[in-house]
Formats: sequence, structure tokens, C-alpha cells
Amino acid sequence: MEQLTLRHTRRVYAKVDLDAIVSNMKAMKALLPEQTGMLGVVKADAYGHGAVPVARAIEPYVSGFAAATAEEAVQLRKAGLKGLILVLGVTFPEDFEDLIRWDIRPAVFEWEQAEALSRLALLCHKVLHIHLEVDTGMSRIGMKPGEEALELVKRVSCLKGIRIEGIFTHFSRADEKDLSCTEEQLNAFEAFDRQLREQEIRIPLRHCSNSAAIVGGLSSNQLELCRAGIALYGIYPSGEVRKDLAALTPALELISCVSCLRDIGPGTAVSYGGTFVADRPMRIATIPVGYGDGYPRSLSGKGAVLIHGQRAPILGRICMDQFMVDVSYIPDVRNFDEAVLLGFQGGEHISVEEIAEASGGFHYEILCGLNKRIPRVYIREGKAVEIRDYFDEN
Repeated sequence: MEQLTLRHTRRVYAKVDLDAIVSNMKAMKALLPEQTGMLGVVKADAYGHGAVPVARAIEPYVSGFAAATAEEAVQLRKAGLKGLILVLGVTFPEDFEDLIRWDIRPAVFEWEQAEALSRLALLCHKVLHIHLEVDTGMSRIGMKPGEEALELVKRVSCLKGIRIEGIFTHFSRADEKDLSCTEEQLNAFEAFDRQLREQEIRIPLRHCSNSAAIVGGLSSNQLELCRAGIALYGIYPSGEVRKDLAALTPALELISCVSCLRDIGPGTAVSYGGTFVADRPMRIATIPVGYGDGYPRSLSGKGAVLIHGQRAPILGRICMDQFMVDVSYIPDVRNFDEAVLLGFQGGEHISVEEIAEASGGFHYEILCGLNKRIPRVYIREGKAVEIRDYFDEN
């Protein structure tokens, strides 16, 4: 990688490999029929990777994008992203004008919402495209399949100013080895869709498959759209999903450095609360990262970092901005040597799954929790092509 020149990357930065993200996209698309499009899910700032740079990288390969909130969707439009943008979560009345102004698709499942959108669209002399959300087993949001939902869709389909472009559901257990619940959800969705078609309501874009369904090669991949989320970033949804159909490459590494070295003797306590006390002469290194950056405090005394290609165990409690590691058996460690908190160094690797298991967390959560105090450095063909730094934003 080229030498980085930004001031704020010495302490810590997240290296995001855009080539890996594109490779993951291509690996998933290879599992889909030619006519099936893909939505790139870039919610939660692209799972911590950076929504706009990721969306720009995958734009040639997708039919559009999915966000969780109206604010996230507007951010994509303001950055110049084209195509379909769907908000997967609830949109609130104060966001309706933005939906129409920026041509953003809301998830609709209640009459009051649909009617209000219709009125506003007519006032603006616009047509707003919507996607209906069906709750087939998640018990989160969406309409329950049945006669009441059928009547609701019939009423919504008659509203002026809005057009039903899509209909979707979300699988709650597609990342499990036993796919019987997923099959039940798909059957319920398809039965509801058949009921609509019998009423001459044909919705052009149907989508159910999330990352787990895509990499698992499920039959729901045959619909018009799929939604690629965590797998886009090179992470398998769980340890139970198939890994033989799509080879995924993790896209993010978290890199810091050694900021201080010191030698301590037996009986010396390390960090808050003295939860670690040296039982021998030790050399310890301070890493200038902490839970204030989103690095889990629950890794205290459990995790490790890579220095000179070797594991340096975490000693004592992780602080808000720093933590200490044992480098007693790693020769020639110096101040400002690279420390890899997540990723590869030498022949060693610390994965997000390893961090999640050690901390008692969830691998999605680890990535989403890396906050804006950490600059993102975007890599293409081994070179830094873009740097996003919260502290340099006006």
C-alpha cells in the first residue's frame, strides 16, 4: 500500500479493500440467474465500511441499494448514487417529503402511511414508487399474509400518486443449517403473491433472499431481486451457512501502532482496577485505541493484537482510548510499530468472528461499532484511493 499522508491515520485507521467488496459481489452474482438483480445493502454506514465509497464501488453490479433509514438513503442520493434506493425500516411522516424529492422507495405495510404518501405525492405532482413489506415470521414490521393484508394491498393499489414497484419479506433464520423455517417463510410469501396475482395485482419486483440465502443457493434467489448485506463485506452470516458456493474475502482491517513501551516487574498492576498483575518481569506495549473507538471493552484480558506477525495478548482492562498488550516474547518491538487489531499480519490473522467470540459479542456488531473517530482508508489495486476522516469534515 502507498505511504499514507493523512495526519490522523498514525493512531488508528480502518483499511477497506474495495476490490474485495467487488469480488464478493461478483461471487454472489455468479450464484444468481441472469435475470435476478441485486440490491447492495449499505445500511449502518455499510456495516461500518463507509456507505458512499462502498456504494460507488458496487454501483456497476447492482440494481440499487438498501438502507435502514430515510437519512441513510438521502445521503446516497446526495452523493450522486442512481438507481433504486429502498428504505428497509420504518419511514416517519417528517421524512415523506424527502422520499418524494429524492425518489426513495419506502417499505409500506399500513394504510395510513400509504394514504399519506399518496396525498403528498399528488400535491407534488409526482409518482412515488413503494415496496410492500410482508411479515412471514420475523415479527418485526410488515403486514401479516392473509385476507386483511390482501384487502390492504388492493386498496393501496388503487391510490393515485404511488405505484407498487416491489414486495418483499425478510428471512429470520436463513443463516441456520436447518432451513425448514426459511422454507415456511418462502412458502407463505409465495402463497400471498399468488393471491395477489389472482386479483390481477402483479408486482414486478419480488425479493426475499438476504446474504445467507444468496450464499446458500436457496430457491428464493430465483426472484427478481436479492439483497446482499454482510456477505458483501466478506463475512459469512454465521458458522452454519454454506461456504463452498461463494468464496468471500473480508474487506476491512483495523490497524493501529505501538504508542509506548515499558518494562514492569513482578507485582505490577496493569490498567484500571488492577485486574492483571504481573507475575514475572514483562515488557508491555500500549496501543492507542479503546472502547471510545468501538473496540470492545469486553476483550479485556481475552483478546490479542498482531505485532511483528505474532500475537500480543491484551493485559487487563481496555480503557476508553488505550489498552496494553504483552510483547515480552516479541523481539525488537519499537514505538510506532504496526499493530493489527483486525486483519492479517505475517502468517497470522485475527478475524471479526474471533473478536466476537472472545468478547461475547456478534460479528456484525463489531464492524458496525467501529465509530467515526477511526478514519477509513479505501484501497484499490493496493493503493489508497480515498480517505474519509471525520476530523477533517467541515
